[in-house]
Formats: sequence, structure tokens, C-alpha cells
Amino acid sequence: MNKKVIIALALVAVVGAAVAGGAVWYMSKGDAEHAEESKDGKDAKKKPKKEEKKSELPPKYLTVDKVVVMLKHEPSDTVTHYLSADLVVATDAKREKETKENLPLLRSVAVKTLSNLPMASARVMTIDQFAGELNKAFDHAFEEEGREKPFDEVMIGKLIVE
Repeated sequence: MNKKVIIALALVAVVGAAVAGGAVWYMSKGDAEHAEESKDGKDAKKKPKKEEKKSELPPKYLTVDKVVVMLKHEPSDTVTHYLSADLVVATDAKREKETKENLPLLRSVAVKTLSNLPMASARVMTIDQFAGELNKAFDHAFEEEGREKPFDEVMIGKLIVE
């Protein structure tokens, strides 16, 4: 009985160390990518403007109604898959009213974007990748209308893929 407990504790310690090592590796990988982006002249010019803008006004966060979509399925797939997402929009006090007025458009663009994802892609995407896809879609939608986006970014509050 004691050997089993010792073996179980040793196994938990090894798994914990592996998870911690993976987390350190993942975090250091993100810092290296960020450093490369900041070396680029264009990105270095854009980022301080955003940071100045965010530091001037306190951020406001608005929620978009829950987005539930049916994912694309392969012809051989007989099971229907769904994606549910709670979206959070980051803006400032000046643009809060305009952002609230655009929430139905944001929901519509989110539904269109997320429903085009196949289950195979959605299953392996990270939260940041989902947010990136949505932000690209919102940039494109406002660009098509010739308007400035009334918010800084869209973030994922909750995501369920089944």
C-alpha cells in the first residue's frame, strides 16, 4: 500500500514538472515573438499610439450576447457540432455609446465568421486564434463600410466547442 502511494506521488510530481516546463516554454516563445514584432519599424510606431490611447482613458468592457453557431461538418461526419462563445469588447468611455449601437453588427459578424469554421480547425484553435480571427473579421467589416472601428479589440470571455 505504501509503495503505491509513493509511486503515485512520484508520478504526480513528474507530470507537474512537465506541465510547468511546458508553460515556461510556451510563455518564453510568446515573448520572443513579441520582441521580433517590436523590432519592426511599422509595429514599433503603431504600438505606442495604442498604448497612449489606452493610458489616456480607462477601458470599458461591453459584452456581446452569447454567440452559438453550428460548425461546418465534413460530408462523412454524421454528428452535428456546435460552438458557443461569450465575447467581450474593449473600448473607452468616448466610444462606448457608438460601440453599444454596433453590438448587433458585431454579433452578426461573429456568427458569420465562427460558423464558417470546420470542426477539425475549431478543435485545435487556441483562444487567441479565435480572437484573432474575429478581430480580422471586424476590421474587414468596418473597412468595407468605410468607418473606423469604435472599439480596440474583441476578446473571448468563454468558449465551448462540442
